[in-house]
Amino acid sequence: MLILMKKVYSYYCRTFWCVFVCFFIGVCFSPGRAAGQADLVEKDRDLSAFIHQVKTSVVAIGTYYFNDKPAVRFSGTGFATGDGTRIVTSKHVIDGIREKDRLFHLRIFHETLPDRGIKATVLAEDGFHDLSLLQIKGKRLPALSLAKNATVKEGHAIAFTGYPIGFILGLNPTTHTGIVSAIAPMILPSPSARIIDGEIIRHLKTPFDIYQLDAVAYPGNSGSPVYRIATGQVVGVINMVFVKGKKEHVLKDPTGITYAIPVAHVHALEKTLDADGSD
Repeated sequence: MLILMKKVYSYYCRTFWCVFVCFFIGVCFSPGRAAGQADLVEKDRDLSAFIHQVKTSVVAIGTYYFNDKPAVRFSGTGFATGDGTRIVTSKHVIDGIREKDRLFHLRIFHETLPDRGIKATVLAEDGFHDLSLLQIKGKRLPALSLAKNATVKEGHAIAFTGYPIGFILGLNPTTHTGIVSAIAPMILPSPSARIIDGEIIRHLKTPFDIYQLDAVAYPGNSGSPVYRIATGQVVGVINMVFVKGKKEHVLKDPTGITYAIPVAHVHALEKTLDADGSD
C-alpha cells in the first residue's frame, strides 16, 4: 500500500509540473506575447529615429557678442518651419533680449552651425499669443511640419524637444513625452477684481484655448515644438512664462503644469507675412 501511494504521489507531481511548465511556456512565449514585444520594440525604434530627426530642426536662441562674458548667452528654444529659414519661438524669449537692447546680437545656435551661431532677425510677432517668427539667411534647416488646426484631442500622445536647462548639456536638445491632459481656456474670470489688470481683461474678452500637458517643461523650453507622436506634426509651442502669468495669476504659488500655445496661432502669424508679401 505504501509503495502504491508513493507511485500515485509521484504521478501527480510529474503531472503538476508538466502542466505548470506548459502553462509558463504558453504565457511567456506565446505568439501573441511575442508579437506584442515586437510591436513595442518597433515603436521604440520608430520614436528614437523620429526624435533624432526632430532634433535637426530644433535650435537654441540667444545672443553672441565677443565682449560678453560668456560671449554666448542662452534665452530659449525655437524650431525651423516653412522653407527652413523661418524660426518659431515664444515672444517673451525675444522680449528678454530686446529689453537688454541686444536684438542686434540675436543668434540661433545649432550643432551644424558655427559656435557663435548665425544672425537672426525678427520677422513678425504676436504679443496676444506670445509668438515670434524669426528669419535666418545663408542656411536652411530641416523644417518641421505644422499640423492643421483642431487636430489635437485630450489623451493624444505628444513629445516636445528643446533646451530646458540651456547649454549645460551642450547643443544637445532634450525630449520629454506625455499626453495632452486638457484643452482649456487660457484664462478664467478671477474671483477678485482687485487682481485683474488691463492685460487680463483683454484676455477675458478674447479667450482662446491652450493645451495642458502632463510632461514636465522648464523655462528654457519656451519655444519648443510640441508634436504628436502618431503623426510627427507640430501641434503647439511650449510656453512656461506667459501662460502661467495669465492662467495662474490668482495663485500665490504657481503650479508646475506645462502649457502650450496651439499651432493654429502660428499659422495665423505666418498668414500675416504672406499677406504682406514677405519671403
